[in-house]
Amino acid sequence: MAKKKYYVVWKGKETGVFSSWDVTKKLVQGFDGALYKSFGDKVEAEKAFKKKFSDYKGKSTKKPVLSATEKASYGLPIKQSLTVDAACSGNPGKMEYRGVLNHNLQEVFKKGPYNNGTNNIGEFLALVHGIALLKKKGLLKLPIYSDSKIAMSWVKKKQCRTNVVFDASNNDLLQLIHRAEKWLKENSYQNPILKWETKAWGEIPADFGRK
Repeated sequence: MAKKKYYVVWKGKETGVFSSWDVTKKLVQGFDGALYKSFGDKVEAEKAFKKKFSDYKGKSTKKPVLSATEKASYGLPIKQSLTVDAACSGNPGKMEYRGVLNHNLQEVFKKGPYNNGTNNIGEFLALVHGIALLKKKGLLKLPIYSDSKIAMSWVKKKQCRTNVVFDASNNDLLQLIHRAEKWLKENSYQNPILKWETKAWGEIPADFGRK
């Protein structure tokens, strides 16, 4: 049996959330510049309709579904830990990032927004900010969770490998990146950098709630 899908039409003969592809097709076919996307969850589709198509362009909207056995195989996240995340309105766009403790959801830092950034840059800066903060506080073994494999790999390589073009509009962001890279090259750390398994545990606590 095929899974139920919901269709968001941002631009078409009629806009809204629809549960039938046949209906949706009539609204977008032949309409110049139609903007639409399918979702596997009604709640997510309704959230998306309140936002912009650009927030979802090129992104997967299929909600992963795990069995109880599959979820159990991931175990549970370490409660005493720091979680980091970023949000960006566009690519590039206004970017901000923050760190939130997992056990009590306390926000320990928040930076931005910065112009002409990306989510990957934000995730990278959030990780480095978190590592440096924990070292300063002497919390050398506290794990840090990120849901970004790209940011984790950049931290490991001690380099932010972004393709963003920097100019006067986002020079402050470039300086932050240079500062983070310099810190990684001049400092060591012991904190485990762990992957937050969103499909098993839900959104990371540091998430900005704008998906």
